[in-house]
Amino acid sequence: MKQLILVLLLGCSSLLAQQVADSLYNPPIAVPAYPEGEGPVVFIDEGHNNFHTRTGRYKAFANLLERDGYRVKSYQGKFTREGLEKGSILVISNALNDVNVQRWILPNPSAFTEEEIEIVKNWVADGGSLFLIADHMPMAGAAADLAMAFDIEFTNGFVMEPGVQGPAFFNIKEGSLVESEITTGRNSKELVDEVASFTGQAFRSTTPLNPILVLDERYVNLLPDTAWVFHKNTKTLPTKGWYQGAYKKFGEGRLVVFGEAAMFSAQLGGPQKIKMGMNNEVAPQNYKLLLNITHWLDGKLD
Repeated sequence: MKQLILVLLLGCSSLLAQQVADSLYNPPIAVPAYPEGEGPVVFIDEGHNNFHTRTGRYKAFANLLERDGYRVKSYQGKFTREGLEKGSILVISNALNDVNVQRWILPNPSAFTEEEIEIVKNWVADGGSLFLIADHMPMAGAAADLAMAFDIEFTNGFVMEPGVQGPAFFNIKEGSLVESEITTGRNSKELVDEVASFTGQAFRSTTPLNPILVLDERYVNLLPDTAWVFHKNTKTLPTKGWYQGAYKKFGEGRLVVFGEAAMFSAQLGGPQKIKMGMNNEVAPQNYKLLLNITHWLDGKLD
């Protein structure tokens, strides 16, 4: 029943405005990557109508990385090469074009200019690290052009398992969570063998990717013209073999892509303050996956 309530709330647009960061979420970090305040700069994008920001819905994300020694800062405004050079890792989560900030309907134009996309692509190719997160429609559509610059095809939809109410679980045992340096971590305390996601999109690539989360035949991709509005004529696509998380090296740099954003947040939703994201009881290892991803982007895991 708790899972049913969680999913129904996640699917309610009125709840989105009621989500606040869980300020008490404070999971253990066995061995911080750096002494406090001495790690590389991690930028969280706040210049593109982002649904998740450093002091907003990704406050727990930022706090976790800061406790791991990273210096987490907001990136304001358009992307420039000069601005990006001041950081080592760029996190972009759920950017939106101006036209979709209040209206989650088609069309969903790019949140980024062509010039910005070229700047980010070249910055990564020259050694930068990008963590690109784009959730279900309309966020996937807003980031599709940026993803395609790295040969990744986003689907601007909602991935769900028909007849199942609750988060999606990915685990090593079933192969839906693929064992890699990112799941293994630096030691046994950082091992990740199961994570949960909370309704995202599916993506694939025209060039090789290292999978993290792999979707199977249980899931379908719903492609509505209005977010969270589904009916008998809503277009669907199979998603077997598509990804919800993957990574690769790109030139001299590194890229991690996820099609779900709430799994790296820790939020309290609605008057009942239902836990949503890393702080939810069904997702106790999600925070370790986030730390391992950051360590890989930082070059600490190879």
